[in-house]
Amino acid sequence: MASSVTSTGAGKIEARGIEPVPESDCNGHPLQLFWVWFAANISILGLPLGATLVAFQHLAIWQALLVATVGAAGSFAIVGVISIAGRRGHAPSLTLSRAIFGVRGNVGPTIVSLLSRLGWETVNTTTAAFVLLSLSTIAFGTPAAAKDAPVLTLLFIAVFVVLTLIVSGLGHATLLVIQKWSTYVFGALNLLVAGFLVVTVDWTAVFAVRPAPASAVIIGIGTIAAGTGIGWANAGADMSRYQARDVKGPPLVASAAFGAGIPLILLVTLGALLAVGNDHFASATDPIAAIREMLPNWMAIPYLITAFGGLLLSNYLSVYSAGLTTLTLGLKVKRVQAVVVDVVVIFSGSIYFMLIAGSFYGPFIGFISLLAVPITAWVGIFIVDLIHRDVYLPHALLDVGPTSAYWYRGGVEWRAVGAWAVAIVLGFCFLSVGSGGFHGPFADSWLGRNGLGWIVTFVVAAGGYALLGGSRHARTLMEKPA
Repeated sequence: MASSVTSTGAGKIEARGIEPVPESDCNGHPLQLFWVWFAANISILGLPLGATLVAFQHLAIWQALLVATVGAAGSFAIVGVISIAGRRGHAPSLTLSRAIFGVRGNVGPTIVSLLSRLGWETVNTTTAAFVLLSLSTIAFGTPAAAKDAPVLTLLFIAVFVVLTLIVSGLGHATLLVIQKWSTYVFGALNLLVAGFLVVTVDWTAVFAVRPAPASAVIIGIGTIAAGTGIGWANAGADMSRYQARDVKGPPLVASAAFGAGIPLILLVTLGALLAVGNDHFASATDPIAAIREMLPNWMAIPYLITAFGGLLLSNYLSVYSAGLTTLTLGLKVKRVQAVVVDVVVIFSGSIYFMLIAGSFYGPFIGFISLLAVPITAWVGIFIVDLIHRDVYLPHALLDVGPTSAYWYRGGVEWRAVGAWAVAIVLGFCFLSVGSGGFHGPFADSWLGRNGLGWIVTFVVAAGGYALLGGSRHARTLMEKPA
């Protein structure tokens, strides 16, 4: 696509793909991103994340609150840092990543990013279909289990996918409007439902829980960070690419940290509260149904509507980002067509989760744990590079041939790719996922037992890239003409 494509208003299809946005179209401001990240994280999935803190880490409630704050708001501050690159280069995150890894070397991080987005979208779609099944059970007495109502399950998956496609397909301007006003509506509904759920909390049991050791807190922070901000880090620049040139870095960081942090801290903490003394909720295959069982029917309906809306708002942004990542991978289609490709994949994945797989929690936690390793490594390298890079060369970002300034050696920047690969290998060595699942050779070490493999991954990736001189190389490229 040519960079002469102009931006469109809300309700019109955004024609621009991954090409850098011209300065004339960059008039965004950080408050827009605050609403984007807030709406994307009203999702009810924060409740089962909070439940894992009690079920698996046995945290006291004040520890769960601390973990939610550091894990969620802290990890989304990283998303805000990546957003600075979007404001500087006016291109999507993985397109900008070509400047760091090379136009061919960037294929690995791009595939990982796409898998992450598609995985989260599948989880969103699966959970949303569970929501509609629960609504149908209340209203029409249909079976609540997906496998007992396969036709209805397929219909509900399709409904969610079509609603996602409409907004994500229209693009950036429509997303800004939808995310802002939906925040008010579904934010208010979340507060209403949360207020009722708080009444069901066993406060005696909550205050009787003894504090867990510091290692459990550290593991909890890693779990929440992996399940929230780390999973979104590779989308940071996708929305900020329309930000005005004079927007400063700190407001971008704050817009992500506070925009996502506020709803996530509330939802994760509430999930932890509900799990105390409630083993059924903490281990539920369908967490949506488990929460519904705590409510009378008259309150279950607004709760389920709230859950569905929050999942839809999260999916809007994720599918939009996945479309841009698909284009970066080299698919020669228009942006809206890339979105269609992505939703077909998540439709298929959701069928597997609901009609074939027998568990929700196991695949969910295992998924975020595994993909968090390569994404964390990418984040470390990206941030070190960002420290030294003020300019991304627009033509070089789109040129995937030997004439590109980002061709390096055979299309690969070996310092970045090498540091990324080594960090991934070491990160997996300290990782253990589920009983009988993946178990790294150092998973039983002090670092592994305390869930610090992600820190090892970040330090090795960032430090290795810096020591190899990759960050200094970024500065020399800034001096080359576009």
